Amino acid sequence: MKIPSLMLLVMLLSFTPAVSQDDGLSEILKPGASLVKLAGEFSFTEGPAADKAGNVYFTDQPNDRIMKWSTKGVLSTFMQPSGRSNGMFFDSKDNLWSCADEKNEIWRIKPGEKPEVIALEYEGKLMNGPNDLWVSPEGNIFFTDPFYRRSWWKHSEMPQEKQCVYFLSADRKVLKRVEEELLQPNGIVGTPDGKTLYVADIKANKTWSYTINPDGSLSDKKLFCELGSDGMTIDSKGNIYLTGKGVTVFDKTGKKLGNIAVPENWSANVCFGGKDRKTLFITASKGLYSISTRYKGAY
Repeated sequence: MKIPSLMLLVMLLSFTPAVSQDDGLSEILKPGASLVKLAGEFSFTEGPAADKAGNVYFTDQPNDRIMKWSTKGVLSTFMQPSGRSNGMFFDSKDNLWSCADEKNEIWRIKPGEKPEVIALEYEGKLMNGPNDLWVSPEGNIFFTDPFYRRSWWKHSEMPQEKQCVYFLSADRKVLKRVEEELLQPNGIVGTPDGKTLYVADIKANKTWSYTINPDGSLSDKKLFCELGSDGMTIDSKGNIYLTGKGVTVFDKTGKKLGNIAVPENWSANVCFGGKDRKTLFITASKGLYSISTRYKGAY
């Protein structure tokens, strides 16, 4: 059957080859996998996170909303307004945690309930703007607090004197800095066993790994790779997925496996979703993309 030229063009635009045959990503991606654009026409997508069923939630921060991409491929608005939500993460109890930087807050969102709002101050000052977060198996929260001037803020100067990584205890009684030496921390994720934390310093173009101590402090700081990241995730084999110009994947030793090209100016964040957790979802500028993988996501 002859395919009309217009239809062929649409197919070519929707499915983008992700890697060459000799690329190290061949061991990561499902054979024959191609990048698929699921949805577009957002202002700026960020913060993807999947619930236990595999539905993916992501933010369109300039439009102050959280979107939902269901396992059936249906797009809907989950919450609007959303406190200008940015980075998000689901905990072990399927609560959605969000960095809601409109008022420098962190939200815990339970379906059918009003968000629990955690107003954050450190030493009597507002945070710079909670950007991304990870929830440990114990329910402790690690979050990054860089400064990116927002049009919806009244202040224009950085409230804190540094851009740091913070620890918030599960009982909300302890808020402390656990990393103060990075230039601009951004993407963050921990291992499922709660023992290791990865943090990207996007301004220094480096990603670091740390040992998480029982009190939430960090030690054994090591350079993981010479690449920063906006957001990040981890799969069941310990491979780390960093974002920026597409998605760059490293194995757990810090060896670069390759780059998944994304036809957008910027890829902001990633997560695994779908019923089998073997689909990588990418929020990139005005679009939402996906690609099939061999391994499940760690989350």
